[in-house]
Amino acid sequence: MPIPSDIALTTIDGKAETLGAFDGKALLIVNVASKCGFTPQYEGLEALYRRFRDRGFAVLGFPCDQFGHQEPGDEKEIANFCKLTYDVSFPMFAKTDVNGADAHPIYKAIKKAAPGLLGTEAIKWNFTKFLLDRKHDVVRRYAPTDKPEALGLDVEAVL
Repeated sequence: MPIPSDIALTTIDGKAETLGAFDGKALLIVNVASKCGFTPQYEGLEALYRRFRDRGFAVLGFPCDQFGHQEPGDEKEIANFCKLTYDVSFPMFAKTDVNGADAHPIYKAIKKAAPGLLGTEAIKWNFTKFLLDRKHDVVRRYAPTDKPEALGLDVEAVL
């Protein structure tokens, strides 16, 4: 079942958007953080995005501060960090809760579609990744330890 296109999103610079802005594109949705041991994955995520963007692929980054207070900054600080440190050009969104009562609707939907180990829907840490095909069906959930560099074949398969 596809993730609904009408889910409201707010870009990191405060603009209103919906998931429908990415209709027809395969997506890798990732909860990111600037002060995490996995933060260097920004480099691999950007490389994936640049490699496949012209073929209908996007990485969507959702900063999250629910794990060890590893995303303490505001959106402007996060955007500056991402641009200056990793030259991030893929779409980034406003700080987002991924677990709990205030979890963003996109995270409620993708977690339900692709539960983790033992059927748990909770996200365990930053840099959990979800691959969606062009119809926005969730194809696979990846652990934070799964490096973006290892996802190329899976991305190819959904393009």
